[in-house]
Amino acid sequence: MGVSQATKIALAVSFFGILSFIFGVIAENKKPASGTPIQGKGVVICKFPNDPTIGLGSLSVVTLFLAALAGHVAVYFPYKGKTVPVQALSRSVSLVIFFIIAEVVSGVALGMMLWATITEGLHRSRNVHYNLDTECLTAKTGLFGGAAFLALDASLIWLVCQILTLNARADYLEEDDSKGEYGQVYVTEMETNGAAHPAP
Repeated sequence: MGVSQATKIALAVSFFGILSFIFGVIAENKKPASGTPIQGKGVVICKFPNDPTIGLGSLSVVTLFLAALAGHVAVYFPYKGKTVPVQALSRSVSLVIFFIIAEVVSGVALGMMLWATITEGLHRSRNVHYNLDTECLTAKTGLFGGAAFLALDASLIWLVCQILTLNARADYLEEDDSKGEYGQVYVTEMETNGAAHPAP
């Protein structure tokens, strides 16, 4: 038995969300507390250890973006080829609320992860300081880890959005079905057949 479209999309959201979380947590653990200041003539040169923090942060940003993209697909995808208008989906108040929360949490997680990664990169590239009291700091502790947990939260909220979307789609497609209930159709057909062929 093949995997359904809904399951594939849910797996994509989960996979990229978990990857973003893992990359962010490892980046937080690998990030050094500070660099080593080396005194020069009127300058301080900060030397940082070779660590994968910036690369991991960048990977976390990319996978988080892909998780959010898959989350949008989960809401707007025409499952089984049946498209449902956005107005019909917006009738579900819970879907609208969770969709807004997912957007906000994804945006905050993406912003935090980008901020931490860019800050870390700037510390490494601008490592010559004319202030002799420079401490050679790195990105603020907790940014990578906090963003990682927000990325995981965002992917879980996108999964809730998918469930609510499937419910809203089912409600809309039932309303749109002009044939009525199976029992009603059957009774109508029986009455029509009975009227067309009266008993002798």
